[in-house]
Amino acid sequence: MKIPKRIASTVINSLKGGVVPRIGLPYITVGRETEINALLHDVDIISDGGASFRFIVGKYGSGKSFLLQTIRNYVMDRNFVVADADLSPERRLQGTKGQGLATYKELIRNMSTKTRPEGGALTLILDRWISSVQSETASESGLDTNSPEFAAAVEKKIHTVINSLNEMVHGFDFAKLLTLYFRAHIDGDDETKAKVVKWFRGEYHNKTDARSELGVNIVITDDDWYEYIKIFAFFLKQAGYNGMLVLIDELVNIYKVPNSITRQYNYEKILTMYNDTLQGKAQYLGIIMCGTPQCIEDTRRGVYSYEALRSRLAEGRFGREEGLKDMLAPVIKLLPLTNEEMLVLIEKLADIHAELFDYERVLGQDELIAFIKIEFGRIGADTNITPREVIRDFIELLNIVYQNPQINVSELLNSESFEYAKAEPEGSEDVTEEYAEFDI
Repeated sequence: MKIPKRIASTVINSLKGGVVPRIGLPYITVGRETEINALLHDVDIISDGGASFRFIVGKYGSGKSFLLQTIRNYVMDRNFVVADADLSPERRLQGTKGQGLATYKELIRNMSTKTRPEGGALTLILDRWISSVQSETASESGLDTNSPEFAAAVEKKIHTVINSLNEMVHGFDFAKLLTLYFRAHIDGDDETKAKVVKWFRGEYHNKTDARSELGVNIVITDDDWYEYIKIFAFFLKQAGYNGMLVLIDELVNIYKVPNSITRQYNYEKILTMYNDTLQGKAQYLGIIMCGTPQCIEDTRRGVYSYEALRSRLAEGRFGREEGLKDMLAPVIKLLPLTNEEMLVLIEKLADIHAELFDYERVLGQDELIAFIKIEFGRIGADTNITPREVIRDFIELLNIVYQNPQINVSELLNSESFEYAKAEPEGSEDVTEEYAEFDI
């Protein structure tokens, strides 16, 4: 396997640390074809002007974040803008102390495109929009780009896009800010451009500052930040992209909120998003949220504690049949990777590890099969073991064998300390939940 060392290092180090690498996923993607195809079907709907909302549900380490990152890379290649955020005690969907706005800021900060996959793409998007309008105007009109007529023709095209936003909630103010940015771009006024970007990022704390610096009487708040996400999605289509995908992970942080009223307000925000996307009130927008089975299905504290959501999301009678999964339903439950898929995955990891450290791969097919048999032969492995645990064990094995070439791999695999290591007992998820911060 030929893989650049920079990417190989990121993949191995990230997986050993229990987190999902941002790059190199195509080298290690195994299985999940059904889930990926279902989500890519949503992407086609979004690019046609529709909207979608999905929950991805799975235990810690089952592959939720891995699936999110895979979809993220797919859609950026399809000319989508992706904004992602992990919820935390400081970032929620709704709050009284700026927690909802903090999530909005994180989404805008992480706004990514194919040419800026690491995030921070807002300024690039705005500048590309203006440049594309100028190029279109030049090719259509044949005017001299330095002439006043050309500038007027460009401004007319810009206003066509801006006017299309006016009918949306808060669209008038959003359009006014776009106009300010366009004029500052033409005039070379970087200071005003920076102020407009600051406003789009939700960094104005009060209306007084926004009014004095930009002449607008509104700022983005905890209550209305989602309306601006909808406006952004619509604008991005006009700016030449195919749509916007919003990825929100660690939904468990809402489940952990001790105050029941605060939790209900957050679930109400989820209901608003869900209804908007399914009822056609949002366009060119996809939303995917990730959580554990408990934080979704717990009828006391989870998403299902909000009856309006439970009645919309809970499986029907046919979906509960063994072996039958509805991938078109709003909730996608991740099934464990099969033993065969895990074997393919660790073989890929063995190749990447050998490529990274410049050695001939030591572990053959028999050793790989033996490793998988032992991992899945643990007590309770059928219900508790996750890809994360298997991957971390395997990379540790690769590291040890590489650093100690005199070791007999078969003897190591059959040693008591390895073979009889026990999986976590049933019910340990509650304890892990309090401390887990990463998910692959």
